[in-house]
Amino acid sequence: MNLALESTELTLADVATPALVLDSAVLERNCEAMAQRAARHGVALRPHLKTSKSAGVARLATRGQPGGVTVSTVAELDYFASQGFLDLTYAVGISAGKIEALDRIQRRYGAQITLLADQVEAVRAAAARADALGARFAMLIEIDTGGGRGGVAPSDPELLTIARAIQQSDAFTLLGVLTHAGHSYHAPGLEAIQRIAEDERAGAVRAAERLRGQGMEVSVVSVGSTPTAVYATRLDGVTEMRPGVYTFFDLDQQARGVCRMEDIALSVLATVIGHNPRSGRVLIDAGALALSKDRSGDEFRDDLGFGLVCPITGGAPWPGLRVADVHQEHGLLATDGAPQALFDALPIGSRVRILPHHACMTAAPYDRYHVVRGTDQRVNAVWGKARGWVEGA
Repeated sequence: MNLALESTELTLADVATPALVLDSAVLERNCEAMAQRAARHGVALRPHLKTSKSAGVARLATRGQPGGVTVSTVAELDYFASQGFLDLTYAVGISAGKIEALDRIQRRYGAQITLLADQVEAVRAAAARADALGARFAMLIEIDTGGGRGGVAPSDPELLTIARAIQQSDAFTLLGVLTHAGHSYHAPGLEAIQRIAEDERAGAVRAAERLRGQGMEVSVVSVGSTPTAVYATRLDGVTEMRPGVYTFFDLDQQARGVCRMEDIALSVLATVIGHNPRSGRVLIDAGALALSKDRSGDEFRDDLGFGLVCPITGGAPWPGLRVADVHQEHGLLATDGAPQALFDALPIGSRVRILPHHACMTAAPYDRYHVVRGTDQRVNAVWGKARGWVEGA
């Protein structure tokens, strides 16, 4: 499946650094693999776009799907609605202060925004604001299936109280339940991920059954997270899944066995700006803001540093070469070999690509992707993306 890309005259040697580089061949492969998983399980794929924040990525990730997407910020809602994605799940607990902006987005683009809540107080406050504006929204109840971040337990009596509060509001229509097994990112091995995936499925289905047992209509049972989407053995009772980082993958997913190194589609292009013979390190112009300071695994691994270093053409990382340290705008490359050999291999002005530990955090500050294909250094397209948190950002 080839992606039609807008032609440019740029190469990676022309791009100002630091910059995001996206390999469209790997991206396409990742999107197709997840679509096939969804099809095997008989569920819809509603990709979480907080990782890419890009319509270019979204068009691939929703190909062959109903077209719904998941987002995490008002800025993303506004951006994706402006790009024609009109079925949007806002997968963060609703705050009444955001209702006015969400109502504007729905009216401006003709979008349908589905909200999320796990507190009666939040439902009532948001409903009062929506009623004052004449706004209407669909609503999902967030279920905690082990992550301990947000949500109500599947068997908690509060589940029914929240559902009734939604039903009592003229502003909201109850659609169903949503859960996110974020703790799967910290699971010690694939068997643990599979257990979490089953807990996620079973918990969401149990919550939906309790609502139906009270005569409430439940059309959506939504689960999500890339590790559980990759390794779930069954999804009966579920209607959709919402993985996100699978579009790009990253070193953290690779370290946990969720993907291979060659499945990582995203990298940061950086320029060598100095050699430090005293420390034996190479300086690049991509630091903590360009790469993030997230690291892989529950125990930080010095061999992975703050990212692995690849040639400008991409491909496999150079053995032993890593971003050993980061300052705000500086990255320091180190190797286990002789420093002079490193200086000779990476002269000042040369360029490298860094594989990130956490693609979502790395991509977030940037405003565009430079899209390449395989080892070709030509930039086939430049894709825009959302940034920030507020409408119009």
